[in-house]
Amino acid sequence: MPPKVLVAEEMSEEGIQVLRQGARVEVALGLKPEELRKRMGGVEAIVVRSQVKLDRPMLEAARGLRVIGRAGVGIDNIDVEAATERGIIVLNAPEESTISAAEHTLALLLSLARQVPQADASMREGKWERRRFLGTQLHGKTLGIIGLGRVGSEVARRAQAFGMQVAAYDPYLTPERAKEFGITLATLDEVVSRADFLTCHTPLTPDTRHLIGPAQFRKMKKGVHVINVSRGGVIDEEALAQALREGKVAGAALDVFETEPPRDSPLRGMDNVVLTPHLGASTHEAQVNVSVAIAQQVIAALRGEPVKNAINMVTLRPEAYEVLKPHLRLAEKLGRLASQLLDSPLQAVEVAFHGDMAERDTEVLATFALKGVLEPIVTDVNYVNAPVIARQRSIQVSKIKTWAIENFTSLMVVRLRSKKGEKSVAGTVFGKDDARIVKIDDYRINAVPSGHMLVCPHIDKPRVIGPATMVLGEASINIAGMQVGRIGDKPGSQAVMVLNVDSPVGEDILRKIKKIDGILDVKLVAL
Repeated sequence: MPPKVLVAEEMSEEGIQVLRQGARVEVALGLKPEELRKRMGGVEAIVVRSQVKLDRPMLEAARGLRVIGRAGVGIDNIDVEAATERGIIVLNAPEESTISAAEHTLALLLSLARQVPQADASMREGKWERRRFLGTQLHGKTLGIIGLGRVGSEVARRAQAFGMQVAAYDPYLTPERAKEFGITLATLDEVVSRADFLTCHTPLTPDTRHLIGPAQFRKMKKGVHVINVSRGGVIDEEALAQALREGKVAGAALDVFETEPPRDSPLRGMDNVVLTPHLGASTHEAQVNVSVAIAQQVIAALRGEPVKNAINMVTLRPEAYEVLKPHLRLAEKLGRLASQLLDSPLQAVEVAFHGDMAERDTEVLATFALKGVLEPIVTDVNYVNAPVIARQRSIQVSKIKTWAIENFTSLMVVRLRSKKGEKSVAGTVFGKDDARIVKIDDYRINAVPSGHMLVCPHIDKPRVIGPATMVLGEASINIAGMQVGRIGDKPGSQAVMVLNVDSPVGEDILRKIKKIDGILDVKLVAL
């Protein structure tokens, strides 16, 4: 039966049609929290916008929920940490409304500079007040931008077309990248003190709440204009109101508010303020594009396919996924194999990439390997919550990359550490998709990582391998493949035998194999 998706907030019909191509869709708008909690128990995905709150208690009630789709950019109404702990993928659609938000910012910028709303209201009262509405020219002025992400960079481009100088604060942007935009990168204090117009384009987080507050207003030029089309709460509205009363701020334009709708906001009664009801993404084009984009991602996530805008997991473009697919499968199987060979509780995981493998997306490969390591140990682990589970269990996770390598053009190694020692397995992909295990610890082998496998360390001498295979034959267990590897070329040392078998092997059979003279151990591994 197709998965069930709950659409809990407005979504374009085009987006709903995309959802219906791969899921059963229930549209239920305006649900009260208790009603929503009851509905959540029976759905595998939910699509929301900015009003529905998906907090920890709500997510704990959604036992079958696998995907949250946010039809828009901001995710402050979603407890991402709680979702991640439960293995729920959180998706958003940040690109599709970028242009609309940038254009709305420019609309507010121009409205402030030329007092368009106030002039319009005056005209509608039958007045003709040309002297009253003396505007401010944008050309030659400095626009300060807080946050130079998708929207902020688009605003910068348009402001430069007006002949404005742009100074930006973004702690995650490199000076080289800012230079490409033709923008001066500066500290927060420098930007607010230089700006003639200041606009915010940053998400709302604990670090950005009231980022623009009393201290920043004191540093601003007298007569500055302030704009916010990002998230309510980035600007301290009480501090802004005070700066407007004192004349420090000449005008402000807000599309977002700390409380929406802002019924008790002091800004509503001020003549030098322009207010719009969260219209940044409210164009027909943006609404359709956002709905279709999030619908496509939700269906892809439910199918286990790659998604491009997951908040809480590493992602791949579809074309990159096709290239990496055999390497991702190998990474997960190496993790599962190493984990099942370990004899004591896991303490640390290291994933190493050598040669050509180091050039690939090692972050996503390491996540797949970690998921494989944890699967035999814990239940309900997936690509979303694997890093969280590792942290909760105090398992150290690291990855290394080296470009020099012998014998193989590329190699991936998963190394696990416990109190009793280490266990490592290595693999590579020959051609397009021929994945092989090529080392277990220091033993060189060439085994196919699939199905059920027996891994038998033993003394390299006659009458060991034969008796072991006879035990399996007597139990009617077919051997599909066999590889033997040893360290060096000297007989009589230790070696390892890897058998691919067509069915599970019971404990009684494993005990018989262990009793064979020369067999040091035997592990049944399921990949």
